[in-house]
Amino acid sequence: MGFARTCSVALVGVEGVVVEVQADLEPGVAAFTLVGLPDKSLTESKDRVRAAVVNSGATWPSKKLTVGLSPASVPKAGSGFDLAVACAVLGAAERIDPRVLADIVMIGELGLDGRVRPVRGILPAVLAAAHAGYEQVVVPECAAAEASLVPNLSVLGVRTLRQLVAILADEPVPDEEPDDPGRPDPLLAGLRVPGTGAATGMHTAGAAQHDGHDLADIVGQLSARTAVEVAAAGGHHLFLEGPPGAGKTMLAERLPAVLPMLTREESLEVTAVHSVAGLLPPGKPLIDVAPYCAPHHSATMQSLVGGGPGIARPGAVSLSHRGVLFLDETPEFNTQALDALRQPLEAGHVVIARSAGVVRFPARFLMVLAANPCPCGRFSLTDDFCECPPSAVRRYQARLSGPLLDRVDLRVQVDRVTRAELTERGARGESTAVVADRVRTARERAALRLTGTPWRTNSEVPGRELRSRWHARAGAMDEAERNLERGVLTARGLDRVLRVAWTVADLAGHDRPDARDVALALQLRTGVPRGVPMSIGAAT
Repeated sequence: MGFARTCSVALVGVEGVVVEVQADLEPGVAAFTLVGLPDKSLTESKDRVRAAVVNSGATWPSKKLTVGLSPASVPKAGSGFDLAVACAVLGAAERIDPRVLADIVMIGELGLDGRVRPVRGILPAVLAAAHAGYEQVVVPECAAAEASLVPNLSVLGVRTLRQLVAILADEPVPDEEPDDPGRPDPLLAGLRVPGTGAATGMHTAGAAQHDGHDLADIVGQLSARTAVEVAAAGGHHLFLEGPPGAGKTMLAERLPAVLPMLTREESLEVTAVHSVAGLLPPGKPLIDVAPYCAPHHSATMQSLVGGGPGIARPGAVSLSHRGVLFLDETPEFNTQALDALRQPLEAGHVVIARSAGVVRFPARFLMVLAANPCPCGRFSLTDDFCECPPSAVRRYQARLSGPLLDRVDLRVQVDRVTRAELTERGARGESTAVVADRVRTARERAALRLTGTPWRTNSEVPGRELRSRWHARAGAMDEAERNLERGVLTARGLDRVLRVAWTVADLAGHDRPDARDVALALQLRTGVPRGVPMSIGAAT
């Protein structure tokens, strides 16, 4: 009787559970039994592993073979267990010393020819192995850079099973024939899987800058530009309302480039989500810039918040974690799908309950809503171009529920661009680089003030903490409190005005908000003019 064990990782959302892969050989009729709550793709690994072992030059044992995945109560899905199963079988057959395998975590899919293919979720799987105390992990060669992002862990990247067997058996490592450099590497297909969110309008801030997107391209729109700057500095959600062609989409597309670079911890969080979704950019294992996600208005609730059949997959709110989620033509979205965003907006994560288990995905994003004022888009209080009846305008605007809008800190009217503004020469606004520098300085001021707390931006600080630990100047909140008494603001709205006021103060270089900072925050929150210039520089 032969026995060997090694380890792999089962992913549940972006969290991993180390699974012990055990192989047992007994005399009897040759058979291969796989136990431990595997799914269909894992059950099929029996044929893949057998073919890969034989085509790698090893002998498949002609005995009764039982492979167990422990703990058996945890559902296992995917093909990432192939490499561990193959090595456990070879260890039980004494082709590899079983003692060498016991403390190694192996992740990878096997082709029928023995090549090791990458799978989704390499980074969260390796993180789980490191947290469990393992010091060595084996991954596909093309995913070694992603696995190496985890510190204090020995990473071995292999291209074929034959190479791995030679290394573990302390034999000369065979040379593998290199692929044709003029052809794409077929192994990289496992890193980007179609149908898992690749059509959600994803790109990064770096890509946006490379495409030439700059805030200086925006003509006029001083109020909207100021709102974008405040949103980026404090992480506040933004609602842009205006006629078609006024520049709402242009403003949203330029917002990610204004956001600061991600910290190391944030980069690992974002990379883990994108790795599970199969959306990591080729050749760049670590995402260090704010992601941008712009789903179409026909998106379902599952595509927005996550879910789907079987094991839940991350949705748009998680793909835009630490970045921007842009919902263009917001009233055209399904009402239930929009209201499903309420909980992630407050909690910073989304919990998806399914019969197969409960999955938790991070979802701390900056939401930007864009909408026309009416079905035809020409409704305005200053002209009569709109031909929609008042009832149609009310129905259209009512598609955005009050509770959802109450969670939006900034509401700005984007006016129609005039001919004079469009044809004026030499009057371009500030560039993205200038605004991004101001945003970075404001975030540094906020981070210094929030040192020793679990919060990083003003939008994350609970209202009770703002009122008890960090106080505005005397009398600065009087007007906002009167709005609360008149019913213009809710209690949540008052807290959000105070958060925006702190962000305005950080941008303006004030040690704490004064009456003008709060007035500008009220103006951005309610859309009602308060007699202050819609410019951060003018508010100093």
